[in-house]
Amino acid sequence: MRMINFAKRNFKELIRDPLSLVFEIALPLFLLFIFQQFDIPTENYRLENFTPSIILFGFSFITLFTATLIAKDRTSSFLIRLGTSPMKSSDYILGYILSLLPIVLIQNILFFLTAIIMGLEFTVSIIPTILVSMIISIFFISLGILIGSLVSEKGTGGLGSIIVQLVCFTSGMYFPKEVMGGVFEAICKALPFEVCLNIIQGTLHNDFSNLALIHIIVFLIYFITVLLLSIIVFKKRMISDNK
Repeated sequence: MRMINFAKRNFKELIRDPLSLVFEIALPLFLLFIFQQFDIPTENYRLENFTPSIILFGFSFITLFTATLIAKDRTSSFLIRLGTSPMKSSDYILGYILSLLPIVLIQNILFFLTAIIMGLEFTVSIIPTILVSMIISIFFISLGILIGSLVSEKGTGGLGSIIVQLVCFTSGMYFPKEVMGGVFEAICKALPFEVCLNIIQGTLHNDFSNLALIHIIVFLIYFITVLLLSIIVFKKRMISDNK
């Protein structure tokens, strides 16, 4: 019950900053719209491929948004008061995750509605795609919690921007990794963002030919590691900040 109340508090805190919420949703929507105005002769920019890319791009802003929220809470007396409560660190993390999932859901629905208006064919697979993408968003939320636990509010902007750029250039959102080859291709394979995009695209297209078992394993390793680290680091920072 405490976790649910904590999630409600976080959600209210998030909607107190409507400008950030609008920017977080409006910028990806703008990119979705503007890139469809050009006849770019690559598969990446076809509406059925670029819509999942925009979803993933939106998640990078969720990371930045989450990191800023955590860093703000750390500098306020709020977490100091919570430090005296019987809640576990995992309860805090789940409270933050639960508060952000409704925003992720609204974001994804708006992305698909916009894409459908622009010509994307409505199929039943859109529904499981939204559900799968929400699971993937937990990884990005956890990453934001980890960043917000490690650095100050000023530092979240820099690290968050790095995550945004990594998602853009290593996921295959703008161009296939094979175009660059070499070290860049190896970096793309080592990071989880391309796998995230392939999972979302595969669910939408009902085609998982671009995914191998090793890709899923790599993503799960990242997912579990980042989630556990966010819990551990958040707890340690909470203790140290309360001293």
